[in-house]
This record gives sequence, C-alpha cells and structure tokens, in this order.
Amino acid sequence: LAQKNVLFYLEDAINQLLEHRDEYTQFGIVRYFAEYFGSVRSGNHVLFREFSYVKATPHNRAAFIRIFWRCFRQIGKNGDLLAMTEYCSLLQLLCPDFPVEMVQNAARIVLMDDAMDCLMSFADFLYAFQIQFYYEEFLESVAVIYQDLLSGKSPNTVIVPTSTSVEQLPPVIAGETATQDGVDSFLFNACIEALCERYKHSHPSTSSIREILQHVQRVSFYGFLMAIAKHEGINHEIGSLPSKAELLIDPDMDHELEKLIAQISVSPTSNSSSSATGHKELIRKASPRKSLHHRKRIEIESDGSTEETDSSEN
Repeated sequence: LAQKNVLFYLEDAINQLLEHRDEYTQFGIVRYFAEYFGSVRSGNHVLFREFSYVKATPHNRAAFIRIFWRCFRQIGKNGDLLAMTEYCSLLQLLCPDFPVEMVQNAARIVLMDDAMDCLMSFADFLYAFQIQFYYEEFLESVAVIYQDLLSGKSPNTVIVPTSTSVEQLPPVIAGETATQDGVDSFLFNACIEALCERYKHSHPSTSSIREILQHVQRVSFYGFLMAIAKHEGINHEIGSLPSKAELLIDPDMDHELEKLIAQISVSPTSNSSSSATGHKELIRKASPRKSLHHRKRIEIESDGSTEETDSSEN
C-alpha cells in the first residue's frame, strides 16, 4: 500500500468528498470512489489540481508529464518554438500554481544559463522538463555532489539529500557553461551510485547513469542533465512519453480530433450563439475549483517536436 501511495489517494478522496459533500451525496458515494480511483489509474486525476498534489507521488508526476505532452503536442507538430515564459503559461493552464522556478530549471538544461532568452522546440523542452520534474529531488542532490567534487572535496564525503534547489546553488553550477571542464566522470558516477543505494526518492537506474558517464572522462553538470534527458532508457523507465521518433504520433488523439472537426462542420447549430454557449459550458466544466471526478474529460490535440532548439537569437 505504501509503495503505491494508496493511503495518500484514499485520504485525498475523503477530503474531496467532505469538501463537496452535498454534490457527491447526490452523485453517489460508491460511484464517487469508483470514479476517483478510476481517474487515478488513467492518469487524469492531476488535471487542474494544485501543485502540491501534482508532485506528491511519482505516479502523479508521470501523469502530469503525459497530460502536458498530449495537450500541447500540436505545438511540436507545427514546428513552433517558444520561450521559457510561454511554456510556463502552458503548464499553468493545467496547474494554476505551477512554479516558475521549475520551468526555469528545465529551460536551463536545454539552453544553459547564459542563453535563457532563446526559444526552444517543444521536444527539447518536454524531455528536459520530464527529468527536471520527475527527478527533482535527485537532481538537487546530484547538484550538491557535483559542487563538492568541483570544489575539491573528497568523494568519500557522505552526501545527503537537501532541499537546496539547483538555481539556489553557488554560481559555479547555476552559471555553468558548456565550455567548462566539469568533474571526473568516474568519481562522479561512484558518488551518484553511493547516493542511489540509500535514496528514497525516484532516481534513474544506476546502469543508465553508468552508461552515460562511462563514455567521457569529464562531464559538466548540465551536460550530464542533458544526457539524462536524451537517454531513451531513462525515458522508458519513467514511462510517460514515447521515444522522440514517435513523439508526433498519437493515432487515438488524431482520430478523436477528426471526429470533433467532423461534428462541428456538419452541426446545424454551429453558429456564433451556440458556440458562445458551448464555450461557457467548457469553461464551467474545466474550472480548477471543481473536482476532476465531476468534470467531463477535455481532450486537447497536441504533440512534441523533432526540431532542434533555436539558438540563433544568442
């Protein structure tokens, strides 16, 4: 039960029930719990929820990453390049209090700190965001390890997870550029493996980390993070996103979109008045103040991108 966080979801379900008691009493208690846990299983339960809930479990994080991809993949399909602030706005459409700092950290993996005003392709940002969000605590601890090695401390020093975020670390990491030599890959790998042996949070498999580091003598912090973001094995371990080659492909979503377009094109009531009414109804059902279990699921067509990040604005 603890491994699957069942008690966490049960407590949240009860809290939601008490908060909307009148509504769900008429809805049916048994049906409510069935739909709540059904939405948890399908991954729709994190939509429009507060950030503390979205990040509370590995399953929630993976579900949110997948929802973000499916909702906005059309950006990648169109080949659009967006700034960090625009990606932040998209994330806050799904989670109103999603922190800007998390988006900045993901963008820094792609762009490095000295190019934060550049535009990014959807695919580049998506895979960087995935590892930054899913492995947040692990990356914070790895940043501490990297800083210790860079400052000349002994690799035998015990490293414990801290709440220090990457952007709050000393400038040697936060302002790191691709031209820096970094740290010895063998020592870095040994320290990370020692961390993983006693780590309670989610982390990539040690075999995947070893595979990344064994091919280079020295590695920079953001070079390491970018390698994690691009690693197909680690992407498969998380299980939220397809491979980059398949990021644009989602036959089920394409089919649903085609059906929706067909219905709109032949509907005799598709005038401005009915459209306005339908729009108001959509907003009402998508309100973040409502529990997910009483909303109709909203499907939005989107995808990722195979284009490279645009750095021509540097």
